[in-house]
Amino acid sequence: MAGILLHVGDQAPSFSLQDQHGNLVDLKDFSGEKLLVYFYPKANTPGCTKQSCAVSDSLEDLKKVGVQAVGISPDDSAAQLKFDEKFNLGFPLLADKEHAVAEAYGVWGEKSMYGKKYMGIVRSAFLVDEKGKLLAVAYKVSPADTVPMVWKALKE
Repeated sequence: MAGILLHVGDQAPSFSLQDQHGNLVDLKDFSGEKLLVYFYPKANTPGCTKQSCAVSDSLEDLKKVGVQAVGISPDDSAAQLKFDEKFNLGFPLLADKEHAVAEAYGVWGEKSMYGKKYMGIVRSAFLVDEKGKLLAVAYKVSPADTVPMVWKALKE
């Protein structure tokens, strides 16, 4: 994990990134509503697909309680668009190619696969309140636990 770790009550780090359609999406765009910000390692991979489809499937119910969603990965906008179109996700997928936002949220860290160490996204999710403060923080969240984390935080 990166050096910075965020906690409930912290101010959410601001971001301004391009979405899958080339539009600039800013944290401030969601001022006055709650926002699920989740980070995934790579578009169109099994875990990321499961996580993103779970968010997409819950989006209507989340919006009813005032929660919007954005997904962020190091993929470029073109890869995010293909991912969105393939699974009909229907919410902003943001391109953090330089992983500056991932670092600000503490989700860019050392990983390992087949004994090889490399840097990448540690799957994580954050629920931001209407004023930009963190209501929930889940580092190393499983794809299946992203949406339940939001519901749990809303009940507390």
